[in-house]
Amino acid sequence: MQPNNIENILNSLSKSNFRSKFHLRQKDKDYVKEKGMDKIREHAYDFINKRLAPANIPNDGKQTPMRGHPVFIAQHATATCCRGCLYKWHKIKSGIDLSKEQVDYIVNVIMAWIEKEMLI
Repeated sequence: MQPNNIENILNSLSKSNFRSKFHLRQKDKDYVKEKGMDKIREHAYDFINKRLAPANIPNDGKQTPMRGHPVFIAQHATATCCRGCLYKWHKIKSGIDLSKEQVDYIVNVIMAWIEKEMLI
């Protein structure tokens, strides 16, 4: 996906009453600063590959905690928290393994949101 497509989806998500309520707390921002964006990106890849990429997720819709890591917060803010939200907002179908390109796109959306949050 092109960067302007990521901007478009972030803009759409910001208009959602539910999605727009998510923000990084100071402790989350401190964690991002401490670890660095490269490490946070690694964490995002790890979480997405384990919790979202498989075709069948036994606890789909409940696999992403609401807090505990900046990536989790970002997943809810960007509708990349479960396969249902992925389909609704990003038109990525469930029931099939995510491709490398889809995983890259999801991580890029998450990281773009985190980068914006770090500026607030």
